[in-house]
Formats: sequence, structure tokens, C-alpha cells
Amino acid sequence: MSTPSTSAAAAAGTLTIGGDLTVNRMGFGAMRITGTGIWGPPADRDVAKNVLRHAVASGVNFIDTADSYGPDVSEELIGEALAPYAAGLVIATKGGLTRSGPNEWDNDARPVHLKQALEGSLKRLRLDCIDLYQLHRDDPKVPYAESVGALAEMQRAGKIRHIGVSNVSLEQLAQARAIVTVVSVQNRYNYEDRSSEDVLDVCTKDGLAFLPWAPVGGPNPMNVQRLEKLARDHSATPLQIALAWLLKRSPAMLPIPGTGSIAHLDENIAAAALHLSDEEFHLLGDAHAV
Repeated sequence: MSTPSTSAAAAAGTLTIGGDLTVNRMGFGAMRITGTGIWGPPADRDVAKNVLRHAVASGVNFIDTADSYGPDVSEELIGEALAPYAAGLVIATKGGLTRSGPNEWDNDARPVHLKQALEGSLKRLRLDCIDLYQLHRDDPKVPYAESVGALAEMQRAGKIRHIGVSNVSLEQLAQARAIVTVVSVQNRYNYEDRSSEDVLDVCTKDGLAFLPWAPVGGPNPMNVQRLEKLARDHSATPLQIALAWLLKRSPAMLPIPGTGSIAHLDENIAAAALHLSDEEFHLLGDAHAV
């Protein structure tokens, strides 16, 4: 296997989160280095750790995870594979969901749980402070302001550098920003699912990073027919074109495609070097070329 290029993930340029965390605009989502159903350990822990190391060697300097991935497994693997961390490598994690089995996700955004979750994440990731800690999802049983307020309290205690939110509406984003400085949003968004278009537009306007989860469709793969011609024109795959479309859509966009395979990882990172023209972008059906 050839030595990966440290410039590969930098081909799409950089983005600065919170005014002081400058990262390459092709990140890595560490959900799929766990077991089936995002439950338990992967089939081969060494393979998973090699994927993480290969990502960093390829220029990825933003890795997103959560305590619920496994649970705990993704964070443990990151700590084992990458700590002590290279200068400039940003590890982002999330709290607010719990697990009871494969593919099962439950809410728990009570302040007491979030504080326990953060302590666990710090230990597993082998950190004293988390660069970007995100509220994973609102909990209908807990006032949103209380959950966000718990993150603000932990930030004041020096355990969180920057705060982000995930799976939010415009109203929730505004509510969170009234309590604390929010530097990022992580919502589902891809070429086909643009339901968070309004939230993305706010992030673009106000300089918040936007981390699209399921950037190529997740467990429900996209219909790639409209992408196939451009893929042929660029000697690329349709899903690489989908990632290039995201990068073109907004300068706030920070895709975090995930995989447990080095070959798939290389394919995703290579999309950072694909540059769609304004005409190509518009042919794909959006009027937001940047």
C-alpha cells in the first residue's frame, strides 16, 4: 500500500471552528469503526485503529465521534490509536444519547447524565479538555435550555473548549445561541436530503461550521442516477461527486464521511480534490453555488 499524502484531505481548503481551530474540510466520522448496529467492538480492533491512523496520515485533522458509538468503543479506539494527539488534530465528541442494543438509540440529556458522559469521554479519549463537545440530540423529557446550560457549565469548568449542537431546528439553534456561544451544527444533510437547508444557511451566514451527518445517505443510500454523468466526466464515483457537491454548497460545510475500510476511506478523502464548476453544480439542481 502506498504512503498516504498528508495533503489529500486538505485539497478542499480549510475551515476555522470557533475562531481558533483550523481544520481541513474533509473530516472523518468515527461511528462505523464499531460493531454491527453501531454496537460493541469491531470485528478487528487493529483494522479499526489502522483506519484512524491512515485518516490522520492522509491529512484528516478533524475526527467526530460520540460516547454512544459502541457505546464507548469509538472513543476508546481513538484514544488507543491516536493519543497522544498530533498538533492540530481536533477530536470532537457528543453526549446526550444512550444505547440499549444494536441500532437502538435513547435520549438522556439530563444535566447529570451529560456531566457523567463528558467525564467518561475525557477518560476514554485521554484528554483533559474536549475541543468540540456537542449536544447529540434534544431530550423531550428535559428542557432544552437545561441541557445546553449543562454544557455551558462544563465549559466554564475548563473541560470543553467549544460547544456545538446536533439534530437541531432553527428555533433550537437560536435558543442554544442565546445561552452559550455555539460554533458548530451537526444535522443530517446530503445531496438528496436537504431538510436542514435553513439551518445550513444560518451557519453559512454567521460563520458556524456545519457537519453533515449521513453525507452520502447513511443506511439509506442515495439514488445516484443524477450524479452518474458527472462522475464519468470526473473519472470519479457518484458518491465522490455527492461529497464534492457538499463542499461546493457552502464554505461552512465540513463533511465527515465514515467507514471501517481503508480503501473506502481513501475514496472519500479523494473527493476533496474534486472541484465542480458553477455550471455542474447548478445542473445538479441547486442555486447556491459559492
